[in-house]
Amino acid sequence: MAFGAHLVTPHSHDSADKTDTALESSSRGIRVLGLSFAILAVTAVVQAVIVVFSGSVALLGDTLHNFADALTAVPLGIAFWLGRRAATRRFTYGYGKAEDLAGLVIVVIIAASAVLAGYEAIQRLLDPQEVRQLGWVAGAGLVGFLGNEWVARYRIRVGREIGSAALVADGLHARTDGFTSLAVLLGAGGAALGYPIADPVIGLLITLAIALVLRNAAREIYHRLMDAVDPALLDQAERVLSQTPGVRGVGAVRLRWIGHTLRAEVEIQVDHDLSLVESHAVAVEAEHRLIHQVARLRAATVHADPHGPRDADYHERLNRHRETTTA
Repeated sequence: MAFGAHLVTPHSHDSADKTDTALESSSRGIRVLGLSFAILAVTAVVQAVIVVFSGSVALLGDTLHNFADALTAVPLGIAFWLGRRAATRRFTYGYGKAEDLAGLVIVVIIAASAVLAGYEAIQRLLDPQEVRQLGWVAGAGLVGFLGNEWVARYRIRVGREIGSAALVADGLHARTDGFTSLAVLLGAGGAALGYPIADPVIGLLITLAIALVLRNAAREIYHRLMDAVDPALLDQAERVLSQTPGVRGVGAVRLRWIGHTLRAEVEIQVDHDLSLVESHAVAVEAEHRLIHQVARLRAATVHADPHGPRDADYHERLNRHRETTTA
């Protein structure tokens, strides 16, 4: 078997290199969150000023949502910072799961903004008030759209580059918020045509849009907390393993997200008459190929089982225990 090619490959896969890559990803995430926080905060402040002298409940709902968007950068930024810390004897996988906890905080913030916006819209339906400065209200809606769309593009692009589902989701959330900001224009237009009820109605529609975003965000966080992965990633990992020289069969393959990186636990079969050194070489090559070909995979634990002779059961003593734990 030829594994010597790896010896002349002009790169390394030691733990230091993997750590450096993860740290750089976290650093980029922190920079993105800092800049997007500033953009959304300025956008929300501009809108809040216009809310005060216009009395638009639709704009109020949009402003509250933009403030909530800005605040979501805080827990996510803390999570990226924690994710840079090295693993310890207590947290043996590191602190990448802090991103999932930050996701829970983000879901709570989005839910709170939906409740508050809905309450204000209902109150305005029960007690209608005149909306003033309609031109400014329309302008504020446009400002909200431009600010959110810029943040959305930035977060999504960098999130995909570093493999952070949380950052991509936050970017998609910002994009949805941009379109709700455009809805404020409809409310202002309705009021200008003599239908003041359009403002609180649009406020309720914005609340509904926030609720839809909340549902999607909660589902994404639930999947991460339950260690869900795209089945296509499993198919790809199994294909990579089966094409590795020396691998005679592929057993269980498990993947899980830890922050914005993947880890794998896989079982392979190798010829039963290989030496320990040769079997280890096959396992190392299998991990090497997985890291290269499965996006965002930073490490894999590869367990090599002997293949053959026929009727040999190398896990006989473990089978009963495995059946008990999987029942």
